[in-house]
Amino acid sequence: MKKIHINILSLALAATVLFTVASCRKDLLNQQPTTELGGESFWQTEADATYALQGAYTSVRACFDRDYYFDGQGEYVRTRNSNNSTSGGDIYGGAPYRGGGYNPTGYGSNFNTYYRYLYGAVNRTNYVIDNVNKMLPQAKAQSVEGLEAIIAEARLLRGMVYFRLISMWGDVPYIGHTVLDNAQVQDLARMPIAQVKDSIIADFTFAAEKLPQSASQLGRAAKPAALAFRGKLQLFWGSWKKNGWPELEGFQANATEAKIAFGAAAADFKSVIDDFGLTLYKNGEPGDIDGLGKAEVLPNYYYLFTPLANEDNPEMLMVFTHGGTGTGQGEELMRDFAGRSHEGSQLWVSPRYEIADRYQSIVTGEFLSPLTPVNPSKFADARTMENSTLNPQSYADRDYRMKSTIQWDYEMSVGMKSLKSTGFTPYIYKSWGANITIGGENYITYNTDGTNSGYVFRKFVRNYAGQGRSDGDYAFPVMRLADVYLMYAEATNEYNGPQEEAIALVNKVRHRGNLPPLTSARTGSKEAFFAAIEQERIVELIGEGQRPFDLRRWRAIERIWGAPGGSGVWRIDTWGAQQSRYYQNTSERTYQQNYIFKIPQSERDRNPNLTQNTPWM
Repeated sequence: MKKIHINILSLALAATVLFTVASCRKDLLNQQPTTELGGESFWQTEADATYALQGAYTSVRACFDRDYYFDGQGEYVRTRNSNNSTSGGDIYGGAPYRGGGYNPTGYGSNFNTYYRYLYGAVNRTNYVIDNVNKMLPQAKAQSVEGLEAIIAEARLLRGMVYFRLISMWGDVPYIGHTVLDNAQVQDLARMPIAQVKDSIIADFTFAAEKLPQSASQLGRAAKPAALAFRGKLQLFWGSWKKNGWPELEGFQANATEAKIAFGAAAADFKSVIDDFGLTLYKNGEPGDIDGLGKAEVLPNYYYLFTPLANEDNPEMLMVFTHGGTGTGQGEELMRDFAGRSHEGSQLWVSPRYEIADRYQSIVTGEFLSPLTPVNPSKFADARTMENSTLNPQSYADRDYRMKSTIQWDYEMSVGMKSLKSTGFTPYIYKSWGANITIGGENYITYNTDGTNSGYVFRKFVRNYAGQGRSDGDYAFPVMRLADVYLMYAEATNEYNGPQEEAIALVNKVRHRGNLPPLTSARTGSKEAFFAAIEQERIVELIGEGQRPFDLRRWRAIERIWGAPGGSGVWRIDTWGAQQSRYYQNTSERTYQQNYIFKIPQSERDRNPNLTQNTPWM
């Protein structure tokens, strides 16, 4: 652990010596930093505590605001070359994610850097909690509530970090105080996951009790976020207890404990849903949609993931804000999701071919016949052939979230260069920066060489100029109300089968895609309703880093990729070419390693009390 805490002290606030003010919300970006102030001089007022809290938000944000990379561990998103996609010199350059494994298999040993940054975030939050607690006995009466709310925010952040730690590594060392000397923790052993979970619950519970009903400013947490995260932790605990976690030594499945956890999760989610007057973005209405090959008017789901949705958006329960142009603290969603025609972006993240078939018919509400990949160099009618992947008509009358999320051949987006619009550019697979005439108008095709599936993302890609590829100011979500709806449906389904209220909430999520309600066949049994919930989680949450954590807690890797020793699964493109093959002749041990991450060996070398997870021994 010694190296971990050297990094903690360099990444987090260096005890009482230095504050580096970085934003946890947009309107604090312009405030002057407080530097080189001794702790005794600094911790005097609520404003002092708020400055320190900003540093905690910044440290935690760096561990969550690029969670879309994790989606590459699932089957619907490709994340290529993680070292390049997470380039940069500090936490704003994606450093915590650097070197991580973002393919569907073989990723569990590649998160040493992420592990260190998570513990850096723990120390940052502990620093705030410890020092603000010291302020309380001398605080004026009118300041107590505000100081307790600051502690609550810091404890919520700490709980989020430990939740991520146990989701990946299971048993982990628990540090509940500020680390000023490596000797304090260098021999610390891993704490059993159940005890860590109880400590996280305590943090979330304190936050739920002390936080205000609604956040005072964008990026600050409020009571619904604390309840939602406590519910999510209980949901994961229920999943682990139901399905087991054999790769975690000593962990035992227990149906009774699972049911209790599912019930507790449902109660928290229900409070979020019922008690705060929250609604989906634009009240969950689908909005308008442009015709095939046009993109002047896009559905509401698309705008939910642009800076236009930052303000007055009750769906976003917990977000991490970014500074935008000229701040050095912009998000890089454009750079990672868009191609070179969009401010020289690099397309590190793209949809896999298989996602297209998950979008259902707005007429029947059911899945359509699988699209047929066609190579245009072999078939002259590839672009008019019925149900062809290259025929734009094959994508008509589908879930509005499809046009909001991905682009297929002849779909348009706004090109950008030097902060100015270059007009609409059509996407055509394997045609990069070429002149083309469509409907009598001349265009230059979308220049992107980062996809090997035939699709690119529209989600997270801005449709207006004025910001560079790394200068976005979108408030990235880590907890959305739509996710709470789906988690509530899952928890109640696990507890007592399909419930009318839960079905209605899933239908609300479907409505934003302009889909009809679920049929009775989709809600007639626990298993059928779970499949419907999983379907909505796939299309609603794609690109937000949720899928791989779902697959692991559901123990669904074998369901998706086949059993150990099998022939594996080819990932293909819209032309029918085989691009990547996963899980071919994969050993059972590799499957086990994909369910739990490796404790960094460098940390074990420094701390003999750090045991290793069984599949990595």
